[in-house]
Amino acid sequence: MLKKVFTFLVSILLLVYVLPTQVLAFGPSDDKIYQGIDVSGYQGDIDYEKVKKDGIEIVYIKSSEGFSYVDSHFERNYSKAKENGLKIGFYHYVTARTEDEARRQASFFVSTISKKVVDCKLAMDFESFGSLSKEQINKIGLAFIQKVEELSKKKAVVYSNAYAASNTWEGEITKYPLWIAQYEVDKPQNNGTWKTWAGWQYTDVGRVEGIENHVDRNHFTKEIFLESSEEIPETPIPEQPKQPLAITINWGDTLSKIALEYETTVEEIASLNNIKNPNLIYAGDNLIIPGKERQVETQDSQIYIVQKGDTLAKIAIMFQTSIEQIVKDNHIKNRNYIYVGQRLIIRTKCHYDCGHRIYIVQRGDTLWSIARRYNTTIANIVRLNRIQNQNNIKPGQMFRI
Repeated sequence: MLKKVFTFLVSILLLVYVLPTQVLAFGPSDDKIYQGIDVSGYQGDIDYEKVKKDGIEIVYIKSSEGFSYVDSHFERNYSKAKENGLKIGFYHYVTARTEDEARRQASFFVSTISKKVVDCKLAMDFESFGSLSKEQINKIGLAFIQKVEELSKKKAVVYSNAYAASNTWEGEITKYPLWIAQYEVDKPQNNGTWKTWAGWQYTDVGRVEGIENHVDRNHFTKEIFLESSEEIPETPIPEQPKQPLAITINWGDTLSKIALEYETTVEEIASLNNIKNPNLIYAGDNLIIPGKERQVETQDSQIYIVQKGDTLAKIAIMFQTSIEQIVKDNHIKNRNYIYVGQRLIIRTKCHYDCGHRIYIVQRGDTLWSIARRYNTTIANIVRLNRIQNQNNIKPGQMFRI
C-alpha cells in the first residue's frame, strides 16, 4: 500500500515539474542547422567567395529602412552573394509609429527588393519602440508584416531580441516564425511565447573570412527558407509621406480649429506633440502638424524632443547646426524659452555615412537597439563613449555613434 502511495506521489510530482518544462521548451524548429550572417553597409565591401569558403550558407541583407532609405551596399551585397551561390534573405528596419506608416514602410520595403530572387522569408526588424505601448507595437508590427506578405506573395519572419520576445510581442504576430537575437549564451532563453526559433543571432561581433569588420552571426533552421526561390513581384515605389510642419499657436486657437485648418485630427496632433490635455494649449507654443510639408529645404532632418537642461545653444552644437536655423525651422519667437518635451525639427549636416553623429538616448532604448539602428556594434559604442555599465543608460544621455 505504501509503495502504491509513493508511486502515485512521484507521478504527481512528474506532472507538476516535468510537463511544464516540456511545454515551455524553446529550441530550434529542426535539428539541421545552417550557418548564416546578416549584413549592411557597415561591413563595407564583402568578398563573398571567401565568405562561402568559411562555411556560411545564408546571408540576410539589409535592404532598407523607414520610408526612403536604401542601404548603401544593398545592390552589391545582393549581386555578389547571388554570384557565389549563397541563400539570400532581406530585412527592413521599421521606424513606423502608426499602422498606416507601417503599411507604407512595408510597401517601400517590397518595392526596394522588387525583381530580386529571394530564398528566405522576409524579415521585419522592428526593435526601437520609443514611448509606444505594447498594444501599439503589436498593431504596428502586424500591419507591417501583413502588408509585406500581401505585396510580395512571400512569407515573413519576426526578428526580435530576447527581451521583446518575452515581454512585448503577443497575439497574432507570434504565429509568425521567430528569428531571435541573444548573445553570450549557450542557447536562447525560453520566452514563454514562441516554442521554437527559425533563426538565432548569437553574436554581433562575429568574424568571417572576407569581411573586414565585425558581423552578426546566426544559426538558422530549414523553417527560414521559402517553399521556392522566386522573384519578388514588381511593386511601384510608394508615394513618400509628407513631413510635419512646425507652427506657432495664436491667441484664440484650439486644437479643433487647427486640426480643421490643416486637414488632420485632434488626436493626431495630440499624439505627435505629447499633449495630455487637448483642451489646454498655450499661445506662443509650437506644434508639429502631421501630414503637411514643412518649410525645411533638406530631408536630412529629424524631430528632437527637448530634455531637462537643454538650451538652443546646446542643441545647436549637438547637431552641428545654428540657433538661428532651429529658430527659423520651428517658428520660435523667444529663443530663450524652450521646455522639456517640446518637439523641434532639427536640420542635421550629418546623416548615415559621414563620421560620428550624436545620438540622444530615448525612453526604451538599449545599447543593443541603438547599435542595430546605426549599423554598428555595442562594443564600438561602449569604447567610443567610455561607458562603464552598458546595462545602465538613461534617457537624455548623449552618445557618439
